[in-house]
Amino acid sequence: MDQSPPRTTSVTVADVAHEAGVSKATAARVLGGYGTVSERVRALVIAAARSLDYRPNELARSMTTGRSGTIGVVVGDIENPFFSLAVRGITDVARQAGFTVILINSGEDVTAEKAAIRTLLAKRVDGLIVSPSKESDVEHLGQATRSGVPLALLDRGGQALDVDTVIADDRHAAERITRQLIALGHNRIAYLTACDTPDHVFHTLTDINTGSVRRRIEGFLRAGKEAGLPAMSDWVRVGATTPEATHGIVTTLLRAEERPTAIIASDSVIGLEVFKTCRSIGVAIPDDLSLVSFHDADWTAVTSPPVTVVRQPVYQLGETAARLLVERLNGKSAEARKVVLKTEIVERASVKGLS
Repeated sequence: MDQSPPRTTSVTVADVAHEAGVSKATAARVLGGYGTVSERVRALVIAAARSLDYRPNELARSMTTGRSGTIGVVVGDIENPFFSLAVRGITDVARQAGFTVILINSGEDVTAEKAAIRTLLAKRVDGLIVSPSKESDVEHLGQATRSGVPLALLDRGGQALDVDTVIADDRHAAERITRQLIALGHNRIAYLTACDTPDHVFHTLTDINTGSVRRRIEGFLRAGKEAGLPAMSDWVRVGATTPEATHGIVTTLLRAEERPTAIIASDSVIGLEVFKTCRSIGVAIPDDLSLVSFHDADWTAVTSPPVTVVRQPVYQLGETAARLLVERLNGKSAEARKVVLKTEIVERASVKGLS
């Protein structure tokens, strides 16, 4: 039986144009996603590309269109369910807009973040979405925007960069949940965060380089001050960077002579470790300790008891950041925009009033 020899070269735009019966320039416009053609011609070219199993040469396309078709994303900890869900929102929007996402994990280390930005710029990404690890050190991000690469900030923002920013209403959320705990009779409330200081002690808000956490602590302190609670800042604990570190902090807190009656975990990773530590040292939730966690991670609803959370619109944070960036890439916006998304408190069974 006579068979055609296997194809040894890649299918070209010219091949697709010949198959579709159009000019090479027309086929290039359809396949490159630029210019205008009729829907009939577009359908012919797409059908021809599929029948020939055409695969675009990304380098050639970027030289033709000035676009690489990629968006670079840098987040602090991809193992944290918060960032995983936010990245899902980013990739869903990016894919619909025809972009591929290149994801890099900074480990909340500004040196690693700077290296990640250099790598992404070398790959000629069309735009960047970054959750800055240190808001006081963002000159590398400023340099990227000055070079002409659009940037959107995810979950964290600051005054140093005039760029599109998407955050949650962290300050108000922390105020609300702290007031709620105070109304239930709690006046010794600890706040735990992975943010750290050189001496591992919280002194002032300027110690906290992560904007979302700084806003939460600000709300926490404000609610305590309004209620007349003394020395609220003494209840802020930093350095919950690993399960072991969190276990040590929580154990020390709960074995102290004046121990907290409630703990607010700054994220669900810390919240889970607080829950596990309480189990391991025999502290009952909520009878001995009330627990609240930021971020409605899956585990918080299935524990016994289920955990009260501050539910953040995490998927929407990523989705919105990507949408703003894509709009900017398409020339639809000039002024930098700041979007603040609302949070909500989901009451479960880990909080108890004091008699």
